[in-house]
Amino acid sequence: MAKRPFHALKVIEYGEDISAPYCTRLLAGLGAEVIKVEKPGSGDIARNHGPFPKGQAHPEKSGLFLSLNANKMGITLNLEKKKGQDIFKKLIETADVLVENNAPGTMEAKGLGYNTLKEINPKLVMTAITPFGQKGPYKDYKAYNINCCGTGGMSVGVGDPKREPLTMPFSQGGYQAGGTAATAVMAALLARRKSGKGQYIDVSETEVWATTHTGQNVLNEGFKGISGTRKGIHGGKVYPCEIFPCKDGYVSLIAPQIEQWKRLVAVLGTPEWSKEPRYRDRKAIAEQYPDEVNAKIIPWMMEHTKEEIYKLCQDNRVPAVPVYDIAETVNHRQLKEMNYFVELNHSEAGKLKYAKGPCTFEKADWEWQKAAPLLGENNEQVLCERLGYTKTEMTALKKSGVI
Repeated sequence: MAKRPFHALKVIEYGEDISAPYCTRLLAGLGAEVIKVEKPGSGDIARNHGPFPKGQAHPEKSGLFLSLNANKMGITLNLEKKKGQDIFKKLIETADVLVENNAPGTMEAKGLGYNTLKEINPKLVMTAITPFGQKGPYKDYKAYNINCCGTGGMSVGVGDPKREPLTMPFSQGGYQAGGTAATAVMAALLARRKSGKGQYIDVSETEVWATTHTGQNVLNEGFKGISGTRKGIHGGKVYPCEIFPCKDGYVSLIAPQIEQWKRLVAVLGTPEWSKEPRYRDRKAIAEQYPDEVNAKIIPWMMEHTKEEIYKLCQDNRVPAVPVYDIAETVNHRQLKEMNYFVELNHSEAGKLKYAKGPCTFEKADWEWQKAAPLLGENNEQVLCERLGYTKTEMTALKKSGVI
């Protein structure tokens, strides 16, 4: 197999939870060597979050941590101590990339800000991921996904129009910010080829939402005075763009073209209601009474399974897809054919299935060979074999709380 794109890249991660670990997981998947730095004793906060096997919490068995930290090396280092800061600087000397998601000013307070680190390694690409960025009136505010979703203009468009706005599920802001950071790192590495110098990258989760979702809505506000709308299960400018309940779940269905609508009506058996003038203006339906038409279609849907509906729509060239639950997605024949899921054996959590990467490379697949590290698993390998510390010094570092 060909070498992976980042096989020679050396990355240090001093982050926790989702955004920074997801960024470096992507880089590790592309072949980069990632050394994850965790706090002695407690480690990454994600170790406290499930799912856990049989619901029993264990810092080495967190589904969140295991998923985000495969293919990485792990060390512990107390950056509150001078000795820990010195060791960190030694790691930076040979690193290409540093990714962190601490509060603004945290790294500077430890003597590890970019201005200090670039003197040690001018080629370093340092990426900081925070809720609101490194400057501005909100920079020091603590925030979760719900805060960034609301501030970035995402929540106003999510949910039922008759109810309050919703935040995006599963901490998607952290994943979106991590993915954006990985892309920015790649761009900075390309720039480094010409300049020979690294740079500092400031990733704001709020700005990520404002960019990926709100951009069009900003134009809507400017052109039409629309400040944001929610459509719930409804969508599109013409009917239908809906999620329908069916006999065994849900089906997502869209028919923006008139010919698609005619074919859908035929699939439904050309009911009498479909011949009425009121139900021919599909733009009016979408804007004024989609629930009314849904009520006429749902009884037919409830008589069929989602796979039956899917097959009928396929045969009649009507865009539709079943809404699969996670178990169905994991076992879906398309993802199996793409070898999307892999199994890794973890010494504490056992053999588990993991999702690989969001694309496929012609010459080199994603790196998925090693389960997430135990807390401090690679301390000796990194500190002794790479940085030259003796085992006696390692013992002293442990006793003094540095590692």
